[in-house]
Amino acid sequence: MEIGYKLAAEGFGPAELVRQAVRAEAAGFDFVEMSDHFHPWLDNQGHSPFVWSVLGAVAAETDRIGIATGVTCPTVRYHPAIIAQAAATLALLSDGRFTLGVGSGERLNEHIVGDGFPADVAGRHQLLREALEIIRLLWRGGYRSYDGRYLKLSDARVFDLPDEPPVIAVAAGGGNAADIAAELGDGLFATEAKPELVSRYEAAGGSGPRYAEVPMAWAPDASTAARAARDTTRWALTGWKVMSELPNPVNFAAASATVREEDMLEKFACGPDPQRYLEVAQPFVDAGFDHLVMQNAGPDPDGFLDFYRAELDEPLRKLTPQPA
Repeated sequence: MEIGYKLAAEGFGPAELVRQAVRAEAAGFDFVEMSDHFHPWLDNQGHSPFVWSVLGAVAAETDRIGIATGVTCPTVRYHPAIIAQAAATLALLSDGRFTLGVGSGERLNEHIVGDGFPADVAGRHQLLREALEIIRLLWRGGYRSYDGRYLKLSDARVFDLPDEPPVIAVAAGGGNAADIAAELGDGLFATEAKPELVSRYEAAGGSGPRYAEVPMAWAPDASTAARAARDTTRWALTGWKVMSELPNPVNFAAASATVREEDMLEKFACGPDPQRYLEVAQPFVDAGFDHLVMQNAGPDPDGFLDFYRAELDEPLRKLTPQPA
């Protein structure tokens, strides 16, 4: 079992995120993971720095900890050739510690370039498939071209390549994406404790690492934690069909206006009780995930990092799948 720390890009500025990554390494985490957003989910989160700059600085300021995008969309806001180059550079800067997490994207971030974010999931998956083929092609070295249904590549070469390409973990919310993860990725990434995702991934031939984000909010008491989580992270309870479709933070504020603190307490591990964190993490372990990302929505990141080191690191690593 490997344990990661989510760098909350929508809640903190770039320098603070680098500082937290350094502290996460000292606290014993195996890796840090950061989303690639242009906008935050809610305006009151207040931040959304450029992930590639932040993770480059994290690579320079740390020695051991793994680094991952969780996740980037290599199809609309970026051309996959840019992601192939960015990921190769970060792999070199981190001495092979980088994992490229990719997904089919959210309208929140991809609509900004005005080129059109596909309305249908099948179109997004086809875009992702072609993007992964282009990234793999460029990582083979030499000048490469590609003529797909959606994406083109013309006589391009990534000059600085690591000896071993980065692991690619593909985000999946359903079976079709899990198939893509098995076919064109090296691992699986998810935000829900769905055993059918892991089963589908493995049935399609996938055998790599399986990442999942575990929702939590640390504070000295559960009420304070739940209130902070509701203020900044209530969008997480809207579900993927909403999260992938709405275009701006104001839409997420409206869609999540009726979420209560009680709802956050039900879905998130809130407060100072280590047992509650293990209870929330257990379904992800039961579903077959072996890389758990601690997604802290609490108001005090340093308090959480201290709590993790003292109370959670060892018990989380001891979790094993329980009988159905």
